[in-house]
Amino acid sequence: MAASVQIYKLSVAPLFDGLSEREKRYSHYMSRAAWSGTRIILRQVSPESPAIFDFILELYRSCGGDWKQLSEVNGVDRDEIQAWLEYAATFLSNVGNYYGSGDQKFAPRVKPDTLQRLASRSPKLSSLYADIQSSIAAIPPFTLGYPSTLAQSSYYPGELIGKDEIAPVSQHLAFHSIFPENTRLRKTGEGTFEVLQASITSTEPIVSLDMPNSLAKVNLVRGDHVEELKKICENLSRATEYAANDTQRKFLAEYVESFRTGSLDVYRDSQRTWVTDKAPKIENIFGFVEPYRDPAGIRAEFEGLVAIADAEETKLLSKLVENSDRFIRRLPWASPENNGKGVFEKSLFEPPDFSSIHDVGFKNVIIANRMVAESTAMQWPFIDDSEIETFQKHKYPAYYWWVVLHELLGHGTGKMMMEEPANNFNFDPASPPISPLNGKPIKTWYKPGQTWTGQFEDLATTVDECRAELVGAYLMDDPELLALFGHTDESNIRANDCVDGLRGLSNFNVDSMKWGQAHSRAHFAILRCLLRHGDGCVSISHNKEAKKLRVNVDRSKILSHGKNALGEMLLRLHMYRCTADVQACREYYEDLSHVDEECLEWRQTVLDNKPPPLLNVQANTFIDGEMVTLREYEPTIEGIIKSWAERAV
Repeated sequence: MAASVQIYKLSVAPLFDGLSEREKRYSHYMSRAAWSGTRIILRQVSPESPAIFDFILELYRSCGGDWKQLSEVNGVDRDEIQAWLEYAATFLSNVGNYYGSGDQKFAPRVKPDTLQRLASRSPKLSSLYADIQSSIAAIPPFTLGYPSTLAQSSYYPGELIGKDEIAPVSQHLAFHSIFPENTRLRKTGEGTFEVLQASITSTEPIVSLDMPNSLAKVNLVRGDHVEELKKICENLSRATEYAANDTQRKFLAEYVESFRTGSLDVYRDSQRTWVTDKAPKIENIFGFVEPYRDPAGIRAEFEGLVAIADAEETKLLSKLVENSDRFIRRLPWASPENNGKGVFEKSLFEPPDFSSIHDVGFKNVIIANRMVAESTAMQWPFIDDSEIETFQKHKYPAYYWWVVLHELLGHGTGKMMMEEPANNFNFDPASPPISPLNGKPIKTWYKPGQTWTGQFEDLATTVDECRAELVGAYLMDDPELLALFGHTDESNIRANDCVDGLRGLSNFNVDSMKWGQAHSRAHFAILRCLLRHGDGCVSISHNKEAKKLRVNVDRSKILSHGKNALGEMLLRLHMYRCTADVQACREYYEDLSHVDEECLEWRQTVLDNKPPPLLNVQANTFIDGEMVTLREYEPTIEGIIKSWAERAV
């Protein structure tokens, strides 16, 4: 871990102060529900994370936040205390001992006897330290991934499980119509497994999930994360009393029912209700949603986000939503059919209810106030000094609108070619649509029961994110789009696209030769595309001895060569996704994202220039008599730890 950290306050006070007392009560109980999921996430990250979390907070309580006591009473060197506090703050900001971006493990930069001295302050600390002594500094594992000597995954506790054993269990779940997102999988013996399902309801007796023609013995065990889910549901129920409308009351009740029973059918009902709650002042996301950290790409991390909408920014985003079709017609797969959007696009674009939101709960995603922090943080030094001022000036607005285009027109576009049961198709199988890649009728599509994630497996998330990133980059030079955003200057492919590609190498694990982060792999693939096919639009200068990397952009070739290269890549990924062409996609994308010897040398220079980790400190809310108060904390290591101590989760 780096010797220092960067800390930013994710302030929400101005927007919170603008809420009514009823809205403040609603936001309080919703955010308490979100924070109550912390221990679920810790349990999903690593076996040792819950005990490390308790050790950090118990140490805080033992000295009342007066860290000087550790030196004066326990004789711990002040530099050692500082190093421990940096670790503690980094751990709390990442909700576990693996970085949220990259999934690489980090360990405290302190001597073993330092931890022993800290643990000697109380019997409880000694007991907790005994639980983590052998694991807190142990590397390997280096990263999250399929359980092995190099990686670990708490989605698969128990005996070491192989990749080839996970797929058959998934078939058992599908046979019994059980979704995997809110489960973990424990191997209990040769050919025997327990599926641990998150729910308040426990299983008595255990439910058998056997299926014909399978030798595996699979049982369903309900009641995973039971105590945390109880607290979440208690707070969601209290929030219901202050909901703004019947729609909110309905999806909150469905959340509670889903968490109580473990039913993801009910959870999907809650999402259908939730999307009809248009433009709420207080937005939320709850549930087991994103499968980024499961190496198999099917089990999801718990997420709880509560946010306050920024009315002015939301109004601007609504303009983009209203004009979506106009810009979809400018994407590479557009053709005269389907009102100019082409056959590989939906007839009716259904945009999300777009809001610009500020975080008052927990979710490891980028939103408005976090993006501000990231845009002002210490940068990777891969840009020529002559470009730094321009880069800094445009980084936040370019980044903000890139994310907006990514979410709206990236994830919101595309039509999957589907065959449904009873020989039903959403295209004419007698005259299949013509692929713009080769001018011939498509030969592949999704068969009955097949899905994007099921077919593309480990590639699904990173390819989907790469495609969405490319949509944003491809449209960023559109004068009409820029004018809609309030910009009149000519847009360029930004050096930031390429810097992200180099930065992403820090999330490539050389021991396992695997990528640790879907977005990082996507950014690197985009960089390689520009280097290979941009005809000198982008180049990399590397001075290995001086440990310097520079991204060079030839502005004269941005539109003539760079955009064309990105457009070709975008078209390929779009068509592979729409037509379920897994083989072609794997060959193309694995080649583009392959890290060769030269790139491994770049990676070492990237690591040598890695800026300090970016940590965030967030507010808490409290019921104070008839009032709800918001408490924000100083952007310091001590402020982060204090905020978590007062969060009491």
